[in-house]
Amino acid sequence: MDEMPRKLPPFVTRDRSRHGRVRFYFRRGKGPRVRLPDDLQSAEFKEAYEAALAGKANRDHRIARTPSDTLRWLVERYMESGKWANFSDATRKQQSLLFSDAIERGKNPPYRGITRRTMQKAMDDRAKTPALANNFLKAMRGLFRWAITMEYVDVDPTAEINGFTYKTDGFKAWDDSDIEAFCKRWPVGTKPRLALALYLVSGLRRSDVHRLGPQHLKDGLIAIRAAKPPHHMITVTAPQFLLDTIAKTPTGGMAFMTKDDGRPFKSKESFGNWFGARCRDAGLETGKAAHGLRKYSATEAANGGATTHELMARFGWSNPQQAEVYTRKADRRRLSIAASARLEERFKDMTPLTQEPGAGKTSKSG
Repeated sequence: MDEMPRKLPPFVTRDRSRHGRVRFYFRRGKGPRVRLPDDLQSAEFKEAYEAALAGKANRDHRIARTPSDTLRWLVERYMESGKWANFSDATRKQQSLLFSDAIERGKNPPYRGITRRTMQKAMDDRAKTPALANNFLKAMRGLFRWAITMEYVDVDPTAEINGFTYKTDGFKAWDDSDIEAFCKRWPVGTKPRLALALYLVSGLRRSDVHRLGPQHLKDGLIAIRAAKPPHHMITVTAPQFLLDTIAKTPTGGMAFMTKDDGRPFKSKESFGNWFGARCRDAGLETGKAAHGLRKYSATEAANGGATTHELMARFGWSNPQQAEVYTRKADRRRLSIAASARLEERFKDMTPLTQEPGAGKTSKSG
């Protein structure tokens, strides 16, 4: 199902600036339009909203203006920057939540008072969720490096602060039995089956698969400019079974993947949620969804002999490290099979150590 936006209080509207920043305004009827603080969950927003309801707001000034020496103020300036505007929607959303959490935990501290000790303690406080802690560090590092450039601060408090190292297998990869179960539940002609085919053939992320349409298909090739990394052109072949699947499935004018009402998915999140639900309908275990299918496709390509740079081109990876995860595994598999074959060839004619059946056994006395 589609991801629903957070419900706004009465008389409050949202809009997005040219930098991608979401702003909130209060307006009752034809009354004045009043800017509200940016964080819906903050005490400042609640105070400003209640003042606006009581008719105490000043149209020409922001309610509960953020003090200019605080972390919230610095974050607000960051969100007005060109650097912030160049982030993807997903990155802006994730980092906005991380900044809001940091402001709330620290009670909106003076940003010049944030030191390496402060940052290390903040990381220690988040140690139970290492992935989240590392994302927090990445967001804060970006903020303070920008702040140094803008001469708001002289020192980066995130310098020499290390992220956590932890072991994880990441998203659960599919296997052949998962593909079989999904195809059995969703035959050709259904939208989930088309989604599966698009994922397998293209190797694309959900942010690109839900945008794929007839305009990306020409002369037996699929060519699309990926959302991540930006401007990366990915070109793959479109085999006949995919073309047949598209022909037998209800699709949209500009997007192959559409909702039941024929409209395209509004976001990669809504498409991802829909596909995840179809995976559960097929009996796949929780955690197996779109990204695990991408891992399956990469594994199959590597096992088929794809090189590191071929995988980088096909899956949109900007450095070889991710591709080498798959090629190394495939190389180990091929080498192991080759070694087994050599050993089998070496030992196949060896005389058994026991010459005759039963030899070496002690006969039972009568």
